[in-house]
Amino acid sequence: MLFGIALWRLDLGRSKQQFLAGAFTKPLQMPCLRVEYGAVCGEFATAEIGGVTSSLDEAAVRAAFDGFYLANFSFNPTHQEQTIESPLEFSGVGLHSGAPVTMRLLPAPAGSGIVFRRTDLDNFEIPATGRNVAKVSYATSLMRQGVLISTTEHLLSALIGMGVDNVIVELDNLELPILDGSAKAYVEAFQQVGIRVQRRRREYIRVLRPVEVREGDKFIGVYPGEGYSIAYEIDFPAPIGHDSFSVDLETETYGAEIAAARTFGYKADEEKLRNMGLIRGAGPENAIILTPKGPENGPLRFADEYVRHKVLDLIGDLALAGKRIQGRVVAVRAGHAMHTALVSRLMKDRSAWELAYAPIAAKAAETTVPGGMGNPALVGA
Repeated sequence: MLFGIALWRLDLGRSKQQFLAGAFTKPLQMPCLRVEYGAVCGEFATAEIGGVTSSLDEAAVRAAFDGFYLANFSFNPTHQEQTIESPLEFSGVGLHSGAPVTMRLLPAPAGSGIVFRRTDLDNFEIPATGRNVAKVSYATSLMRQGVLISTTEHLLSALIGMGVDNVIVELDNLELPILDGSAKAYVEAFQQVGIRVQRRRREYIRVLRPVEVREGDKFIGVYPGEGYSIAYEIDFPAPIGHDSFSVDLETETYGAEIAAARTFGYKADEEKLRNMGLIRGAGPENAIILTPKGPENGPLRFADEYVRHKVLDLIGDLALAGKRIQGRVVAVRAGHAMHTALVSRLMKDRSAWELAYAPIAAKAAETTVPGGMGNPALVGA
């Protein structure tokens, strides 16, 4: 039985398996079939396909559409979703809890995002999104149904900075390991096992108009712009003082310019913070300890390591928007609370942003689909 001339609208959002499962169950009287298909095609592509028979098996349909996409569209890995190539494991202690923890990162399917999983609590899952932000002071924590995951910012920063969209994060305690106080170990691990390009285009949060958060002389805002740029300004007591740093994540310099910058704190504040139940896992092996004369455990990795670490934190906190941002971020004397407040304000103002894909170029106006499925004419991409 023939479908006749069908108009196929290919859109992102669902898997090939979902498409294939439903492709032959639509009423044949329908003038067109609307199909969502996560692949390397454009935001949507429209093609006329004649003579499609319901007797085609799944393999034939799969081969035909794979061939059509790859023949018609340019493939740019930087605009595809990505995951890690194989599992990774990290062990250490939590910065604030001091509790030992083992954490595993697992590859995840396209479209799944970043999901934390507490293996000590029946694999309870908490997606890394703004709606699950719990408390924010000296670190960013997520909570869902009373289950807590703390100090997420360094890992989230490394994932966004290195272009990893989908991963499952398993841990057997409430706080992520602080490691050396930076994101360096994560980046090195990603580079060692490799990052897998997935067959789904990356969706961005494209900023359409300014969104700002102000608190006295502190400020953070996000603005329309190309790429994903961040400008951060800090002003701390001595020995840090005033400093600033700017970076564009589209230049893929996160590993070299941001990842190795460590967290820091003043030795004079140590007793107070410990009495608050904080920094119980902190030490010279995982933080820069500051005295009035300078770092107690120098040398610094960068002359401006402090402001670079604030950029690292900001990238991780903004990851809670759920997708990579396309725009320009400016922060002045901000911190975790203001970072996450900006995420919340941006997400609530739906007029300030849109979901968008990076442009994709069509290779040809017309091609023959392999597998004998006719000669589809590419209408748009």
